[in-house]
Amino acid sequence: SNYANDYGDGVKGTDTQRASEAEARAVASGKITAKQMKNAVILFSVLSFVATVALLYVAFFPNYMKEFYIFIGLGVACILAAIGYTVGKRPYGYMGLGDIFVFIFFGLVSVCGSYFLFTKSFSWDMLLPGTAIGMMSMAVLNLNNMRDIESDKLSGKNSFALRIGFKNAMIYEMILLQLPLILILMFLAVNGFFQSQNYYVFIVMILMLPLMKLRRQIMAVKNPKELDQFLKHIGIMTFMIAILTALGLNLFH
Repeated sequence: SNYANDYGDGVKGTDTQRASEAEARAVASGKITAKQMKNAVILFSVLSFVATVALLYVAFFPNYMKEFYIFIGLGVACILAAIGYTVGKRPYGYMGLGDIFVFIFFGLVSVCGSYFLFTKSFSWDMLLPGTAIGMMSMAVLNLNNMRDIESDKLSGKNSFALRIGFKNAMIYEMILLQLPLILILMFLAVNGFFQSQNYYVFIVMILMLPLMKLRRQIMAVKNPKELDQFLKHIGIMTFMIAILTALGLNLFH
């Protein structure tokens, strides 16, 4: 998805408008030609599909053939969504729809899909951690779009942050960073972990204070260009929420 994003924005000229403080993009900077990046996108799309088929074969074949084909379809949809964000005549990222797709594929599909892959069953409560990870992933995208809000306006990339304006995008960002741990707590509550007295499962809550600090730091920013430094922090927080939630549940069992 990152390669496709780099390629799509590069060939459209979007990245030529970016602030100097933002990270250098491979195609726009000339380090890699558009053709080379396109070949890389094709290569990794094929490798992703092959890995998907192999994994699903191990997980579902031969007793769950319906699920096997459904997940093949999901895998293809994931690849197409990764490419379609910036590539093509009507990339959805340029229409302000990136947040929705990130929520679906980085959140619900990744979490709920992984759960079904292992258990061969669906549980509605998995929508809570799926939504939590989806919102953290949306926070990464929204912060990126807030940083690029001026250059996106010049290049015609009508991101959701640009549609609602910097001030409202900041409020939106705070909501995205506020709710995930609450959703994880709700997930633990509906599964009876508050009554279990096994406190390992709550290890993810050690991220509460770092997240509060991160929100305050982002909220204090007035110049969009200064937001770039926080992208890595939100990405790491997303990873840590997933890892610590999984670790706590496994320690409990």
